[in-house]
Amino acid sequence: IMTTSENNMTIKVTPPTKGLFDLMIFARHADSQNPYNWVCSYQIQCLEPYSGEKLPENPFHFWGLHQKVRDFGIKESSHKGGLLVAPQGTLLLTLQTSRPLLAIYELVHKDLDAALSKKCLAAQAEEEKLSCHVLCPFQGSYRLSVFVKDLGGITFRNTANFLIRCLRPVNQNELFPSGLSMHCGSGISSSSHGLSNPSHSTPIITTKLGKCNITFHTPTNIEVTASLSKDKVVIAKYPLERYILVTHLRTKVSVCVVLPESGIYKVGLFGRSKDQEDFVHICDYIIRCFSDPCWPPFPRVYSLWRKGCVLLEPRTGMLQEQIWVRFRVKVPKAYQAVILGQEKTVLQQTPNAIWEGDVFTGAVGTQVKLAAKFSQHCSSLEVILVFEVEGGSPASLGCSG
Repeated sequence: IMTTSENNMTIKVTPPTKGLFDLMIFARHADSQNPYNWVCSYQIQCLEPYSGEKLPENPFHFWGLHQKVRDFGIKESSHKGGLLVAPQGTLLLTLQTSRPLLAIYELVHKDLDAALSKKCLAAQAEEEKLSCHVLCPFQGSYRLSVFVKDLGGITFRNTANFLIRCLRPVNQNELFPSGLSMHCGSGISSSSHGLSNPSHSTPIITTKLGKCNITFHTPTNIEVTASLSKDKVVIAKYPLERYILVTHLRTKVSVCVVLPESGIYKVGLFGRSKDQEDFVHICDYIIRCFSDPCWPPFPRVYSLWRKGCVLLEPRTGMLQEQIWVRFRVKVPKAYQAVILGQEKTVLQQTPNAIWEGDVFTGAVGTQVKLAAKFSQHCSSLEVILVFEVEGGSPASLGCSG
């Protein structure tokens, strides 16, 4: 195990058997691309061989931080030296940076394949800090390699290689979800898209209730949408897109998530400005819930659910049969708002621009639709939200605001 710094180098040797060994050391100038030159040798007599497991393969030869790590923009590491210990199978590595950097990570273990390895890492890139949450699903030794580049850079360069010893591995069912980007949580990507003041600064959200609300302040010209995914859905009755609702206020966006079952989910945030046609990825969040949530979904959302639309009540997309339900909703620029169900109910607008009214749900299987006219001269109604009427025990309808 060779670790280097600006002015010194340390080598730890673990001979595989008893006997006499030659250790040869080669060196070259740090800026040189010439071949290494032999500089000295040592003889090592091993009386009792190392009984532990072999080191993970390291094609980069050094452990710890690169000798010229400051040139790469790294000021300091949360872990000194090349050896890190994860007693419970989890680890958080942070690197303080002198300028904004992007990073990718590689985790290697003899029993870890490439697909599983990606589910062990969650990376966050902030203006002056890089963070990597690491999960170890097997006991033993790992290599965690860090590669960084400047924001305008072309290639990632190996900056550090850490040897991780895991004493007690985590359950493989508790690994991160698939498909995480290099931008988890708030940071360089979210701020570059105009998002600020995040409600959650770290990328991992743990909830016992099975629900959470992720908020950002946004400029008026940015529109945000979100997705919810899970590697293995067991009992959810509706598509996962029904369990996430995005609400745009004037200077704020709220992403409300309710979970249909326990497990680990990925929330992806996407944004576009007024002059962009397509949404682009902003960042990911990880939601962990190990209780037994069973929240009903939100109503089905249509394209006219946009900036300024707010669902105050009911907050669930599943309505109990044969009861009266209070509807309160904000729909900017609507000339008229109605509920189409077993009967048509015209909502009334209050002085603070809330459309409200009492609606009879009707029989099981009825679809209750929120629709609106956006012009006095328009004869057609455009559907914004769709609720379903179900039987069984009544669920909490909930309200917001």
